[in-house]
Amino acid sequence: MNSVSETCSKLKQDYDSCFNSWFTEKFLRGDTSIDVCAPLFQVYRECVKTAIQEQKIDLNEIEREVMGTEDELKNPES
Repeated sequence: MNSVSETCSKLKQDYDSCFNSWFTEKFLRGDTSIDVCAPLFQVYRECVKTAIQEQKIDLNEIEREVMGTEDELKNPES
């Protein structure tokens, strides 16, 4: 899957590769240290945040709780 922005895609691939290696080679063998890919994730996260701002996506709307509220039953087009 591509990133939210083409400029972040390489960073996402690098992070995904690190995560997949960590998961299969370490986590599944009992090593639960989670900081291995953290530096790559932070760089990717900052790129995504910048891309979201550039695309004027409202993060509050993305994070808004809908499940279990009256909004859950509303037609999104209304």
